Amino acid sequence: MTNEDAGGGDAAIPENKDKKKQIIGGIVTLVTLVLVFGIVFPQFADYGEAWDAVQKMSTIALVLLFVMTVVNIVVYVWPYQASLPGLKYGPGFVVRQTSFLISNVIPAGGAFGIAVQYSMLGSYGYGAAETTAAIGITSTWNTFVTLSLPVFGALGLIAMGQGQSTAYALAGIGLVAIAAIIAVFTLIFKSEESARRLGDFGDRVVGWAYGIFKKEPGFGVSDWVVHFRNSTVDVITGRWIRITATNYFQQLMQFLILWAAVYAIQGGSSAPVSFIEAFVAYAFGRLASFIPVTPGGLGTVDAAISGILVAFGAVSSDALAAVMVWRALTYFPQVFIGIGTLLAWRRKQGKTA
Repeated sequence: MTNEDAGGGDAAIPENKDKKKQIIGGIVTLVTLVLVFGIVFPQFADYGEAWDAVQKMSTIALVLLFVMTVVNIVVYVWPYQASLPGLKYGPGFVVRQTSFLISNVIPAGGAFGIAVQYSMLGSYGYGAAETTAAIGITSTWNTFVTLSLPVFGALGLIAMGQGQSTAYALAGIGLVAIAAIIAVFTLIFKSEESARRLGDFGDRVVGWAYGIFKKEPGFGVSDWVVHFRNSTVDVITGRWIRITATNYFQQLMQFLILWAAVYAIQGGSSAPVSFIEAFVAYAFGRLASFIPVTPGGLGTVDAAISGILVAFGAVSSDALAAVMVWRALTYFPQVFIGIGTLLAWRRKQGKTA
C-alpha cells in the first residue's frame, strides 16, 4: 500500500464527491453544448452559410487574425506576472496555459486548475501564501474587469448617439457600482482596522440574510476580508496600475479578435455592426461566463454574443461565422498549447524527482 492509499475511508469521501461532481458537470456540459450548437444556433443561422462566409475572408484578414491570436496568447500571461512579483515569463506561460486547459476543458475543472497552479508554482519556488495571493488578485481583477465592460459599452453607445433609455440606466447603475467597488477596496487596503470594520458589516449583512431562513452562516466575512488584505496588500498597493492595465489589455485582445472577424465577414467598413456595437455584444456576452454551466462559458457565451450581434443588425449566418472564428482562435490554440505545457512540465518533474 502506498502513502496515498493509506488515507483510509475519510480520504475517499471527498475524492468520491469530486468524481461525482465531475460526472454531473460533464453531463450538464454535454447537454448544454447539444442544446446550443445543435438546436439553438440552427434555429436562426445555417452552419453551411456561416462556413461559406468564413471561407470568403481575405488573406489580409486571415493574417491579421493570426497575428492577433498570437498576441492574445502572449499577453494572457501578463496579469499573472503582475500579480506575482518575480515570476518570469517562461514559468508563467507554463502555469497559465496549463491552468487554461484544465479549467476550460474539464467539467467543474476550476478547482483542479487551482490545485495545478499551486503544484506548478511550488515547483518554481513559490510558497502557498504567494500563490494564494496571486490567484486571489488575478481572479478578483478579472471579475471586476469583466463586470465593468458592459458599462463602457453603454457609455460608448451614448457617445455615438445610439444610447436609449436602457443604455443610460445601465451606464448610471454601472458607474455607481464601479465607484462602490473602488470605495470598498480603498477601505480594505487603507488599514487592517478599516478592513475589519468592513468585514464586521459584511458579517451582519450575511447574518441577517441567513436569519431569514433561520440558519447560521458557516463562515466569517471579517476574517476573510482581513486575510485577503494582509496577503495581498503589498502587491496591490505597489502594482495595482499594472494589474489593472494587463487585465484590461487581455480582455481587449480577445475583443479585437471578435471585431476583426465581424469586420472581415461583414464586408469591411460597410458592415451593419459598428465597432462599439460589437464591443457591447462582447461585453454582455462575457457576462454569461459567470454562469457555471460549461467550462469557459463554451456555448453560453457564444450564443449570447451571436444573439446581440443579430439584434444590432448582423445577418444571422454572419454573426454565427464571426463567433465561430472568435471561439476557435481564443479557445483551441490555448487548449493545445496547454496540453504541451502540461506534458513538458510533468516530464521535467519526472526528471528532477
